[in-house]
Amino acid sequence: MQLELPEPYSFELSMERYRRFGPDPAALWHEGGIHRVLSGREIRIEAAPGGVRITPGEADVMPEVKRFLGAFFDLKAFYEFAVGDAVLSRLATELAGFRPPILGDPFESLVSSITAQQVSLMAALAIRTRLVERYGVKHEHAWEFPARERIAAAEPGELVALGFSNRKAEYSVGLARSDLDLDLDGLVALPDDEVKDRLTALPGIGDWTAEWFLARHLGRPDAWPAGDLGLRKAVGRFYLDGRNPSVEETRALGERFTPHGNLTAHYLLTGMRVID
Repeated sequence: MQLELPEPYSFELSMERYRRFGPDPAALWHEGGIHRVLSGREIRIEAAPGGVRITPGEADVMPEVKRFLGAFFDLKAFYEFAVGDAVLSRLATELAGFRPPILGDPFESLVSSITAQQVSLMAALAIRTRLVERYGVKHEHAWEFPARERIAAAEPGELVALGFSNRKAEYSVGLARSDLDLDLDGLVALPDDEVKDRLTALPGIGDWTAEWFLARHLGRPDAWPAGDLGLRKAVGRFYLDGRNPSVEETRALGERFTPHGNLTAHYLLTGMRVID
C-alpha cells in the first residue's frame, strides 16, 4: 500500500538516524527500508513517490505508521517561521522534508531515554539492543520492543548483566512496575508541565528524559530538551561561534523558537550530522 504524506517529505533525511547509528533491532534499517513492529506485526516502510510504500499495507496500522513518520508535524508553518531566522532558514532549505520519527510506544520511549542517560548514543544503542533481544519478540527482520510486563517481571540484576548500570536497571524495572497511568497512555491528555511533573516524580526520570518524552513520543510542538548535550553543542555551533552554552542559557535561547521548539531542536541536531 502506498501512503501519501504531506509535502515536503524526504524519506532519506527522516530515516537518517537509523542508518547512521547502526542496526536498531526495534527500528531496523534493512535493504533501503525501515522495518518496525506495529500492532504485533512487522511492517516495511520504503520511499515511494509522494510518500512511502507500506508492506504489508493493512489499513488498521496506517495511523501508527503516520505517527511514526511524523506526518502530523506542520512543516509549512515551521518553514514560514524559519524565514525570520538566518540559521533556521538555512536548515529548513538544506533539510527540506525532514520529519522527525516519533516512537509510538511510551514505555519504549522512556526506557530508551534511560539507557541513553550520560552515555554516547552508540553505547546506549548497544545496551538497548541486548535488552530487546533478551526480552523482546523476534519477527522476520525486526524485533518487537519488550512489553512492559516482561521488564516488570525481571530483576534489576538481569538488566545489569546486559550492560545497564545498577541505577539504570533499577529505574527501568521500577518504571515497568509503577502504577503511572496504565500503559502511560493517560499522559497524552495532559499539558506539558503536568506531564513533566508526573514523569520526574519517578526515580531516574529527570528533566532531560521528560523533555525528550514530550518531543519524541508526544510530539509536542514546543518541546525543547535544553539539557541535551547534543542540542547544546548544536546551538553552540550554529548560534554561538562554537561556544557550548549552559543548560540555563540553552533553555533561555529556546524561547525565541516558540512555538516550534521541537522541530527546531530536531533540525539543529540533524544539521550537526549532515551539514558540513
